[in-house]
Amino acid sequence: MKNKLRSFYLLIIWILGGFFSGCVNTNNSTKYFTIRVVDGQSGRGVPLVELQTVNDIRYYTDSGGVIAFYEPGLMNRKVFFHIESHGYEVEADGFGYRGTALLTRPGARATVKINRKNVAERLYRITGQGIYRDTVLAGRRPPLKKPVLNGRVLGQDSVMATVYKDKVYWFWGDTNRESYPLGHFAVAGATSELPQNGGLDPSEGVDLTYFVDDDGFSRKMAPLGGEGMIWIGALILLEDEQGKTRLVAHYDRMASLDKRLEHGLVIFDDEKEVFVKLIEFGQETKLEPAGQTLKVKIKNEDYYYFACFPYPLVRVKADWKHVVDLSKYEAFTCLKEGSGYDREAPELDRRNDGTLNWGWKTDTAAVNVQRHRELMADGKIKPEEAWLNLRDIETNKEVFAHRGSVCWNDFHKRWIMILCQFEGTSNLGEIWYSQAESPEGPWRWARKIVTHDKYSFYNPTQHKFFDQEGGRIIYFEGTYTDSFSGAAFPTPRYNYNQIMYRLDLSDPRLQLPN
Repeated sequence: MKNKLRSFYLLIIWILGGFFSGCVNTNNSTKYFTIRVVDGQSGRGVPLVELQTVNDIRYYTDSGGVIAFYEPGLMNRKVFFHIESHGYEVEADGFGYRGTALLTRPGARATVKINRKNVAERLYRITGQGIYRDTVLAGRRPPLKKPVLNGRVLGQDSVMATVYKDKVYWFWGDTNRESYPLGHFAVAGATSELPQNGGLDPSEGVDLTYFVDDDGFSRKMAPLGGEGMIWIGALILLEDEQGKTRLVAHYDRMASLDKRLEHGLVIFDDEKEVFVKLIEFGQETKLEPAGQTLKVKIKNEDYYYFACFPYPLVRVKADWKHVVDLSKYEAFTCLKEGSGYDREAPELDRRNDGTLNWGWKTDTAAVNVQRHRELMADGKIKPEEAWLNLRDIETNKEVFAHRGSVCWNDFHKRWIMILCQFEGTSNLGEIWYSQAESPEGPWRWARKIVTHDKYSFYNPTQHKFFDQEGGRIIYFEGTYTDSFSGAAFPTPRYNYNQIMYRLDLSDPRLQLPN
């Protein structure tokens, strides 16, 4: 009987222990002074806000907009905090200081309002360690199941995401871990439930379930072997020759950022839950799938368009035999069919009246933004002939697009593009919104919706599966990193991670002329 009672008590202790281990640890929360920075417009917490003391101690709000402040020597005192954040600001005082003084009492709370200058609203960090670190320390309940460390991931580069088998499948590039400066370079992956299937509302967060190895670290999702980094793009859902829906992607094996060793297609093995090689292409190809994909119906036929430039200038019919055969791919271009790109002697396709013939052509090089610039600089085409001549709606200056994504939007009844600019006040840190009546454009006008001061935010990606209110509310993320930016120092925890933004398309500032 005693043994049975002992077993019963141990079971109760085990159950309660398991329950409380999943709860927020509030044992030491009363020692912290909790600061919450909120958006003066929406009232929700703002992540990535820097508060700096007079003696240069820096703190950063977590995804709940929270800082759990405890600093020996600075408790129970009025402490002044300088406050700044990308695209947000507080009003300056008479001396020009932007900040506030707070009485730092343990267990007490303070709320600070900050004004949003960005059109888009910053919501939360998706990847990395300490997403809700300060929320947990302050004894508040975060929305995520794993709010401080998930898959042992500290940092991840550039997202690809699609709905597959009724879940969202997420894939990233190079991934950092806590135990060594080098992580892995063969694609990371995770899944999450769609909001309608029990997943979090995208305004609250994304609960990721990582594919992990035996050590609990994010595992290689494209273990192709050999040297170099494996990157994937152009996620495609296709029926294979047996009629089964498969997840296919383009892969690059990279020796460095600008040297490719190999490329081709990989296919997701549903049993092993990894990508395996499907086909390898030759190195010299005029056209190939890359970047973010969008599905477009043209005269009752489905096509996959690839927003790599970031304009969708390459497409292929959405069936197996076309996708695996690069000779079937088409470019939207002004070059003569069958020609490559030669800056010195470009083979422009001009009609008898001298006008440029822009159209979809097989076996022909695309004319991306850089090539547009070169052809105009060399006097080969006139500015009014350029198809990609995106301009800032406020200044009429060129917006030199780098990467982004394109989706159909039901609210505006237009194709919309979220893109980053290669040049500007912050290299790769400015995010723009544009729209067009067809996916290939022309794209004429853009509005800046996010600025990151001297910090990169590249490869922005809209997640159409998160659209709300008939497309009025959209969500997009990008990679926040000090790379290429000239930043004085990396932002702790946030650096080299994904951040989600929300955009309300009913904002009158987003009404752009056609």
